Amino acid sequence: MSLRRHGPILGLPVILVLAVSLASSLQKSTQNYEVRQHYTKHEHMIPMRDGVRLFTSVYVPKDNSRTYPVLMERTPYSVGPYGVDNYPKVLGPHEGFAEDGYIFVYQDVRGRYMSEGDFVHMRPHIPAKSGPKEIDENTDTYDTVEWLVKNVRHNNGRVGIYGISYPGFYTAAGIIDSHPAIKAASPQAPIGDWFVGDDFHHHGAFFLQDAFNFFWYAGRRRPTPTTDSPGKFPYKTQDGYEFFLDVGPLSQLDQKHFNGEIVFWNELAAHGTYDEFWQKRNIIPHMKNVRTAVMTVAGLFDAEDPYGPIRIYQSVERQNKGIPNTLVLGPWIHGGWVRTLGKTLGNVDFALETGKQYEETIDLPFFRFYLKDEGKMTLPEARVFVTGANAWRSFQSWPPEAARERSLYLQADGALAFDPPQVTGGTDSYVSDPEKPVPYTQEIRIDRSVEYMVEDQRFAARRPDVLVYQTQQLTDEVTVTGPLTADLFVSTTGTDADFVVKLIDVFPDNYGAAEHGEGGSQAAQYMKVPMGGYQMLIRGEVMRAKFRNSYEKPEALLPGEVTKIRFQMPDVAHTFKRGHRIMIQVQSSWFPLVDRNPQKFVDIYTAKETDFQVATHKIHRSSEAPSRVILRVLD
Repeated sequence: MSLRRHGPILGLPVILVLAVSLASSLQKSTQNYEVRQHYTKHEHMIPMRDGVRLFTSVYVPKDNSRTYPVLMERTPYSVGPYGVDNYPKVLGPHEGFAEDGYIFVYQDVRGRYMSEGDFVHMRPHIPAKSGPKEIDENTDTYDTVEWLVKNVRHNNGRVGIYGISYPGFYTAAGIIDSHPAIKAASPQAPIGDWFVGDDFHHHGAFFLQDAFNFFWYAGRRRPTPTTDSPGKFPYKTQDGYEFFLDVGPLSQLDQKHFNGEIVFWNELAAHGTYDEFWQKRNIIPHMKNVRTAVMTVAGLFDAEDPYGPIRIYQSVERQNKGIPNTLVLGPWIHGGWVRTLGKTLGNVDFALETGKQYEETIDLPFFRFYLKDEGKMTLPEARVFVTGANAWRSFQSWPPEAARERSLYLQADGALAFDPPQVTGGTDSYVSDPEKPVPYTQEIRIDRSVEYMVEDQRFAARRPDVLVYQTQQLTDEVTVTGPLTADLFVSTTGTDADFVVKLIDVFPDNYGAAEHGEGGSQAAQYMKVPMGGYQMLIRGEVMRAKFRNSYEKPEALLPGEVTKIRFQMPDVAHTFKRGHRIMIQVQSSWFPLVDRNPQKFVDIYTAKETDFQVATHKIHRSSEAPSRVILRVLD
């Protein structure tokens, strides 16, 4: 949610992973292409319809022998460096754009850094505006584009907009009722809905670690325009698990660390259900009157925004018939397609330089074609990298229409099969203790790991409070595409619970360099740990049981009563190879990624220490209560 593309930093969780590749990229760009030599920088305060002015940096090519399209990013993360004599080392999404020739525009959104006005997180869209005082991110984008095409010299009248994460949200919001000059837009990892599936809540479960770090940085009021940044929280430990466990209930976090200074944190805590506060911030239903080519980009291993990109793409597709609308899915973390080779993630090798391929064959050609009439546009409806097979595939829809639903059923003795169970009354149980929650990673670290999305899950499988089910070794490949659906029958001694379901690829015990994907990569040379028996996380998701029937009106679980918990998990594109196994793990904590559920039906944001209780959870796997995970399998 916090990937800052231009000037300062790449988002808080992502920066450490990309630091090395980014530094190398910047050094390379400095050697081969000096921005200052080819571009003139201007700074403007562009007026909006309500009189508020937004700080905007504009970089115009010095070669004025031709006209250029405008390529714009709007961001809450600063457009620095500030000052007309201060230049960044890279312009545009990556190095190739500056050499290709564009007018680059970066804007501090309303209320952030040097722009005037008040900042509102995920500012609600206003479908029907009654006058110039009713503004949203769409009107600010429209007014900015109108000013640029009329006032920036040598523009060709065409505008492209893009952005990753929060800037991806501004891109999506900006193409609703599109300005006629916008001809190409690429919302990348865009935030869609902060309660149902992006960043800080998944199915109502609170993503504690991300929210704490982000709002320390981006949740403070800014009294006056400034170039200053609050930086990262001053931890006094490197152990995030212990830090957040020591905090105790969420109700104590503000008084111990935020001291009432993080306004949105208090608003978040005051809205523990999917009420109007969150519903207004859902941009997905509003993607109407889009009159531009759209290319939505997402990472298959994006820990922050796995929900918004797919739903925004689908909303654009459903409500704007006839426009070019493409989805790109790659084997990336949040923003991992930016200036990285995209060849490996953690211990997993994808065989191809997917980030580089994206930049050269997808990103730059998309904007060239729609903003310059150069090249050919050959993008399909969905361009997807299928991990496991390690190959790009093209589909005419997403999810692919050719995929058919198949169910993997939980069985006795930890088995997993495509045939439903035949036993009566079968159950597996585990004891969930909020004082000893299951960690989401085996690493000791204070920031949220990005590699956890493909991390070896053997550390979790060995805990008594994690249930493990796996197939026999596969005799044929199984390619899974699109969303997963967890369909559990549960009972508990408590009145609330979280249920975490994980889809895992279990590598053969003798896995080595001889097994590799398309492209001939010898995977062993990239391994940080031996891959024999590796339990690669493909997708995990959490469901807060009290929201099982409604996000607006939570309901308690009745102790001992068998209850169906059904929820959708984010999309995947993965091939389980012959000789591998498919594994499902089920657990009730994922800490400190997700806050601890007291396992008592209460408002968790105001829960007390005494509300937290040990509970025994049962997963039913019988003919009358067949727990399963529904996959979409390509033949």
